[in-house]
Amino acid sequence: MSESRASAAPSEVSQGNAESEEQIQPVVAVILAAGLGVRFDESNPKQLVQVGGKPIITWSIDAFQSNARVTDILVVVNDRVREAVEAIVADDTYDKVRTVIQGGIERMDSTEAALQTLADAEIPQDAKLLIHDAVRPFVSQESINGCIDALDTFNAATVAVASTDTMLMAGDLGERKVVRQVPDRDNMFRAQTPQAFRFSTLRKAYDLAAADPDFHPTDDTRVVVDRLPEEPVAIVAGSVTNMKITLPSDMPMAEWIARSLAG
Repeated sequence: MSESRASAAPSEVSQGNAESEEQIQPVVAVILAAGLGVRFDESNPKQLVQVGGKPIITWSIDAFQSNARVTDILVVVNDRVREAVEAIVADDTYDKVRTVIQGGIERMDSTEAALQTLADAEIPQDAKLLIHDAVRPFVSQESINGCIDALDTFNAATVAVASTDTMLMAGDLGERKVVRQVPDRDNMFRAQTPQAFRFSTLRKAYDLAAADPDFHPTDDTRVVVDRLPEEPVAIVAGSVTNMKITLPSDMPMAEWIARSLAG
C-alpha cells in the first residue's frame, strides 16, 4: 500500500473540501481479518484461501469498495496475513482503503484497535461504521445499504436472518446439557455482519466494556446490547448466502455461491 494512502485519515478523506457547505458524512467499513482460523487450517489462513478464483478477503473488500456510499475502508489483520493483504490493497482498484492495521488476539481487541485508529484520525462522532467479518465474502449490497439506512434512525444495527429452526436454551445438569427454555422462533435470528454503529455509540460501549476483563463477546452487537441496554439495535435483512467460512467443509458451498454470483 502506498505511503500516501496509508497515512490518509478517514475523516480527512471523507470530509473533502473544507470550504464546501455540505460535507460528506463518513461511512467507514472496518473489515476484520485478524482471526487465526484454527478450526479451518492452522497452516493456511482462511482469509487468503481462494474462492471463485480470488482470496476470500478480496471478496469482502470488493463489496465495500464497490458501494458508492462507503467512503473509507480499514482492514484489521494479524502478522501472518499482513504482507499478503497489503499487497492486495496496493492495487489502485482499492482507493477507499486508507490503512491496514494490526488486530488483537480476540475479536474485541481488533475492533478496539480500529476504534482507536479512527479516534486518532479525529473521525466525526456521528460517522457511520460498518464492522464486517472478512470471512463472510458474499455480503450483498442490499445488506450494506440497509445498515447505512438504519443508522439514520438508530445508533446501532445488525444484519441477521430469521431462524428457520427451533432454538433451544440449555443449561447444565451434571455433565450433560439439558433444555431450559424453547424461545418463540418468530423472535429468533442468526446474527451476520456487517454490524453497524454510530462511532460515538460503539466507542462508548467499548469504553464501558473495558472495565470488565472477563467480558469476551464474539461480536460487536453484544457489546452494545450488554453495555448500553437502553440502546435499540435494529435488524437489517441478511441472506443465507452471507455465510461465514469457518471450516473446510464450508468450501463447497462457498464455491457454489461464487459460481452463481459470476453468472
